[in-house]
Amino acid sequence: MATLAALLKHGGNDVSGSDEHVYPPMSDFLAAEGITVLEGYRPEHVAGPLDLVVVGNAISRGNAELEAVLDRHLRYTSLPEAIRDQWLWAAHSIVIAGTHGKTTTTSLTGWLLTAAGADPTVLVGGIARNFGAGGASYRVGQGKAFVIEGDEYDSAYFDKTAKFLKYLPDVAVINNIEFDHADIYANIDEVRLAFRRFVNLVPRNGLTLLGIDSPDAAALVPLARSRVQTFGLAESADWRAVDITSGADTAFTVVQGQQDHGRFRMSMLGEHNVRNALAAIAVGVDVGLGVDALRAGLAGFAGVKRRLEVVGDVRGVVVYDDFAHHPTAVDETLKALRRSVGDRRIWAIFEPRSASSCRRVFQDDFARAFAGADEVVLASIFRSSLPADERLSEAQLVADLHARGVAARHLPTVDAIVAAVAAEARDGDVIVVMSNGGFGGIHGKLLGALR
Repeated sequence: MATLAALLKHGGNDVSGSDEHVYPPMSDFLAAEGITVLEGYRPEHVAGPLDLVVVGNAISRGNAELEAVLDRHLRYTSLPEAIRDQWLWAAHSIVIAGTHGKTTTTSLTGWLLTAAGADPTVLVGGIARNFGAGGASYRVGQGKAFVIEGDEYDSAYFDKTAKFLKYLPDVAVINNIEFDHADIYANIDEVRLAFRRFVNLVPRNGLTLLGIDSPDAAALVPLARSRVQTFGLAESADWRAVDITSGADTAFTVVQGQQDHGRFRMSMLGEHNVRNALAAIAVGVDVGLGVDALRAGLAGFAGVKRRLEVVGDVRGVVVYDDFAHHPTAVDETLKALRRSVGDRRIWAIFEPRSASSCRRVFQDDFARAFAGADEVVLASIFRSSLPADERLSEAQLVADLHARGVAARHLPTVDAIVAAVAAEARDGDVIVVMSNGGFGGIHGKLLGALR
């Protein structure tokens, strides 16, 4: 196998860039894996004999290292192409895609296959707690299955097509399809086209699993050339969850066609995670694993960091961290919390950080999504350089939430947010911090202030 000379930090939706309370720095993670970390971008980083340079999708022309690569005519490729060429041609590729739930479903599928003895290789865009001593974003197995998170974000500056189009799916899972990544896709039709192209890659003897509760995912059923199965809560789903109960954990009955597979239990909350679990169970059955082994695996799934993760409990105030940055994810997270905590007061602290959440396109959707909280604290948007007519308005969102009867405010700095919330939070409150980035170390600062 060729040596991979890693250029270049990931862009888009990678798992790095978070504060130390949530993740250790990515440089520490790489160093622990025996990978030399070179800070900054300098031409001398790509000096000497290199077999291959992997160019991350955050890198563009003008980057000092990229310019050196091009000047030297070094062999380079995108990350998804490198994964495909080094690993996937010889694998049974199980690609988990969709606007929401990719990381959780990939981690869960990988774990169910691992727990049931399939010994898969797994690559996920987050930190799965079941892999490694402190969690990991990958697992190397000896089995045929390779479970990989299939992202619709673009591949590299020289390849603006979706990453998942490189992943050779034998099994393609699409949880749902909505508009996202407004910096890449102009509208929902462009997103739909990417997913149609993805489904068109599955061979006739493969399997396409579609989330039937998502209209745009369900619309792909007649386009697939492979076997098709659906999953969800709708009565028409091939894989269906019924009798869902929730509290400290979630339980449900799995029905496949006319076959009742019995009760399943998991520590994750929310109907969105029930759908994620259905997809993972369906994949496990398709690769020949027993339902009882999958049931035991689900019960032992420890979750994914930053997916409604408890980061502290101080004087009866529970603080969660969540990656939610899309209105649907916000809505599902708050609904799951409400079912779990009942009438306890829920604080939602939100940093609009992603390319889409900073844009006005989701202005009304966020007002609806955050209506599930009792108190909303909105940070200033991260991408303040956006034109005013394209940029999410914090003032308008606060006003819209007030009109819905929700207490809301915009506080421009992390310190201001921490001071206000710590002063006003009372015993029994639940605080969920929502951002797809580090949010200025707010988790640790908030816990410290609460203490």
